[in-house]
Amino acid sequence: MIKVFIDGSQGTTGLRLKDRLMERKDIELLTISEEERKSLPARAQKVAEADVAFLCLPDAASRELVETVKDVDTKIIDTSTAFRCDDRWAYGFPELGISFLEKIRNGSRISVPGCHASGSIAVIAPLVQMGLVSPSRTLTITSLTGYSGGGKKMIAEYEGPHDHEVDAPRIYALGQTHKHLPEIKKYTGLASLPIFLPIVAPYYSGMLVTVGIENRDHQRLEDIRQGYREFFGPSPFISVAGEEENPVMLGSNTLSGKDSMRLYICGNMDRITVSAQFDNLGKGASGAALESMNIALGLDPTTGLSL
Repeated sequence: MIKVFIDGSQGTTGLRLKDRLMERKDIELLTISEEERKSLPARAQKVAEADVAFLCLPDAASRELVETVKDVDTKIIDTSTAFRCDDRWAYGFPELGISFLEKIRNGSRISVPGCHASGSIAVIAPLVQMGLVSPSRTLTITSLTGYSGGGKKMIAEYEGPHDHEVDAPRIYALGQTHKHLPEIKKYTGLASLPIFLPIVAPYYSGMLVTVGIENRDHQRLEDIRQGYREFFGPSPFISVAGEEENPVMLGSNTLSGKDSMRLYICGNMDRITVSAQFDNLGKGASGAALESMNIALGLDPTTGLSL
């Protein structure tokens, strides 16, 4: 049995991880009493007892705990933004290349990508590698998400009595300081931060991240799709829709409940859009965390996940 401890199991991601791990017969979940839940020494002891520890905490609390357990061999998978740009940590997006995969497989400290960042990186990194986007270019990213991404407070806002504006999509982070921007810049290869328009909408879960660019070389869309397929390889988690699969309209909650991501390349010989469709709670959070755990433990990456 694999011993797993979740520190912060009361939040959205922690609760989702707990529910999913309880369904697995190869996992023993370590628990902590309500009285000890805020005790740093008690939590550190549980981390030390575990084979894998998931940290679903605010950044400062994650840093504090990681420093406390810096000498333990437990595989620590952190879901905050605290270590996503720290080169000492593996970035939990193995589809970005063999070096990412090997660092997850061989390391003991893994940082799970942010939900908006997952879609943004999946869309932009191949464009940069294919030469369709110069690293010096300033892109605009539009990211539509369900309200579950805002955590318990936002879920309560949407599901309880609320102002009429909550019934419509709302742009937020208008100051262009969203916490996912540094990792988007780092892992896409862009030289500067993009313009980012995150939009929260009145549905529970699912994401659609879209970038539009000029097709300056007038490449065929199918050639661009093939470039994405070559970038991601035979991934069970990320697929590229063909021309015959492109819908008239793209839904942002289509893959709610799934741990996969679907990429759509649309447009014409002059202008194209690339969209990543996935679940902010799946490939954008707990699904990515479990995929990383499976890889770190030498298991089939898809174990316990829904594709």
